[in-house]
Amino acid sequence: FCHHPRFSISPQSDPARRVMVLWCRSCGAEEPNQNICVYRNDLLIITKEKAGVTQDLGTDPTLPHCDIDCPTCHHHDAVFYQDQSKRTETRMILFYVCTHCGTNFVDPAVNQKGAELAEDAGD
Repeated sequence: FCHHPRFSISPQSDPARRVMVLWCRSCGAEEPNQNICVYRNDLLIITKEKAGVTQDLGTDPTLPHCDIDCPTCHHHDAVFYQDQSKRTETRMILFYVCTHCGTNFVDPAVNQKGAELAEDAGD
């Protein structure tokens, strides 16, 4: 509706017509907005579990160690922990940190099992 760059367009409410419009700050052109949602903060979106802040975890003496192969350097010592997420949908996933190179990873057997379950669900 307007030839100006996208960053000059902003949502505006039109109280007289009780509608949301897209308004160009450069030329003043406006168009009815098809999507009336301006911002959405969905805290329950199912996302892939990721390791949290893991700086210096490999040297933390309070974390348990295990003999697992690091996918990066193939060293056989890593500390492990469970990320403290507040979502109820989060699976119990152990994250590993290699004590040699600091790589964060999950157990490859867990990834393989998850892929098999997803494959079975698709059948």
